Amino acid sequence: MTEIIRIPVEVVEQLMVDVFVALGTPEEDARICADVLITSDLRGIESHGVARLKYYYDRIVAGVQRTQTHIAVVKETETTALLDGGHGMGHVIAYRAMRLAMDKARRYGVGAVAVRNGTHFGIAGYYPLMAAREGMMGFTVTNARPAMAPTFGTEPMLGTNPIAFAAPSDLPYPFCYDAATPITQRGKIEVLERAEKPVPEGWVIDTEGRPLTDPTEILERFGQATAALLPLGGAGEEMGGHKGYGLATMVEILSASLSGGMFLKDLLGLAPDGSRRPYMLGHFFLAIDIEHFIPLELSRRITGQIMRNLQASRKWPGHDRIYVAGEKEYEMEQERRRLGIPVNPNLRQELQFMRDELRIQGYEAYF
Repeated sequence: MTEIIRIPVEVVEQLMVDVFVALGTPEEDARICADVLITSDLRGIESHGVARLKYYYDRIVAGVQRTQTHIAVVKETETTALLDGGHGMGHVIAYRAMRLAMDKARRYGVGAVAVRNGTHFGIAGYYPLMAAREGMMGFTVTNARPAMAPTFGTEPMLGTNPIAFAAPSDLPYPFCYDAATPITQRGKIEVLERAEKPVPEGWVIDTEGRPLTDPTEILERFGQATAALLPLGGAGEEMGGHKGYGLATMVEILSASLSGGMFLKDLLGLAPDGSRRPYMLGHFFLAIDIEHFIPLELSRRITGQIMRNLQASRKWPGHDRIYVAGEKEYEMEQERRRLGIPVNPNLRQELQFMRDELRIQGYEAYF
């Protein structure tokens, strides 16, 4: 494989804006989408950054995701709202839903927004971070198309169903937990395929419960529902696999049972006649304004001290650091802003394809 290149952050971000606009997305919305994706790359979550651009391109071209985002308010109270995303751009739907939750929290202390008919919205952590930047705690979950088997099962039933939570601290970065409820998620397998590397044993199983390690085979089998991710903790209950399974089910309930939306296999993106249709995801957003409880600076200090105490605790032999959620991502962002976003040859080919298909000019120096 040829060498990975680094492309300046602003170039990658503008390319994504140009692609979304060329596909018919209004520029303001395109910039929201690109900001979510570039934030993922900056934080080192390569599975959900520019590497996911082709994923959205394919869905838009196939007609299962709309570039024009029209959000309907189904029901609203002072502290809650139910929105219908209308199968628009997921990043825009989620951004506006979290913004609405934050506006309610600022006035009433807590804001909760459920969404139905949403679409893939990138990294879940982006939205709680919106709250943390404005002195709030944020929480986000979403369901997704089936990919994970329940404990003692081999059939993909639950999505990757991430959980994300962020809280401001007095450190240079907030606490930010953002993780899928299986051991891994589809995007990381796509990254391994582009890098031509095997999938670690214990991440994915076939219909007989046997491990799969070839990323190309796994991605093909996902499409056939003959492969499934294992939940956090792995197979069975001995190492806590039932806990990951339980968390994924919790996310499914919050995403569907508050929105009146679809769940489990209804999220496959297939109509009864087998044709493709929008994925109709459900999301849930929660914002908590800290000042309605205690002074913000006191909360920042307590959260920061919790983080510092964990970092300073006794280390495992051979390890000189203990990290807290959000710390590695902060350090990665500083590095990537300086050095640029890494792009491997297979990803470059995808970007070149979209550039050429959409007749976008100005990136010849990089592709």
